[in-house]
Amino acid sequence: MSDRTSHDAHPHAEGADRPRGGGFWHAVREVVLIAVTALVISFVVKTFLAQAFYIPSGSMEDTLAVGDRVMVSKIQAGPMSVDRGDIVVFEDPGGWLGPLPRTDRGPLVEGVMDVLRFVGVAPADEGNHLIKRVVGTAGDEVVCCDDRDRITVNGQPLEEDYLFPGDLPSTSPFEVTVPEEHVWLMGDHRSNSRDSRAHDGGGGQGSVPMDNVVGQAFVLLYPLDHATWFTVPDTYDDVPAPEAR
Repeated sequence: MSDRTSHDAHPHAEGADRPRGGGFWHAVREVVLIAVTALVISFVVKTFLAQAFYIPSGSMEDTLAVGDRVMVSKIQAGPMSVDRGDIVVFEDPGGWLGPLPRTDRGPLVEGVMDVLRFVGVAPADEGNHLIKRVVGTAGDEVVCCDDRDRITVNGQPLEEDYLFPGDLPSTSPFEVTVPEEHVWLMGDHRSNSRDSRAHDGGGGQGSVPMDNVVGQAFVLLYPLDHATWFTVPDTYDDVPAPEAR
């Protein structure tokens, strides 16, 4: 009777006939699957939940500077509504943007950047998007200005400590009632912002349709030394509802 133990099995036991290089291609396949899964998740997040944006102008200084990157929640543009004081990204409702200079990075780099922007990995920095602060929502009466040069919303004056140093709330007077399903938007750098004021012929025509609002900016991502969460300024807490006037 043989005393041979189980480890003396036939040389063609399980795994012995695996082709050389099988481990390498298995690893490659795993990396590809992980990369594709990450891109799909990123695309879904960008399409339905959140997207990064690049700040191309100084209209929101000092809150946002040229070159900053912000993350924008798209939930507020859907089931939830934006509020007074929120910073929002929106599509040009028509005539707000002139021709924008485009950086020439070469066809290869541009192609890669277009793909990364499409899936949401790279921040959107081109096209017809703008970023401003919501000062009035549907039904609000927004007026400039009271006897202390403050903007009022539904009769409540705003103490806008987020304005660019030295800027007045507005150098041009206006009195509008924001139409339904619209918002009244203004930049924090009022002297350097062509916002709702510049596109209003009276009656709130400068208001932006909610359908154009992409979402609410909720965090400053870059530069890292200025990273912060955005919150609604306290001054908007005292603004009454339109029907309460």
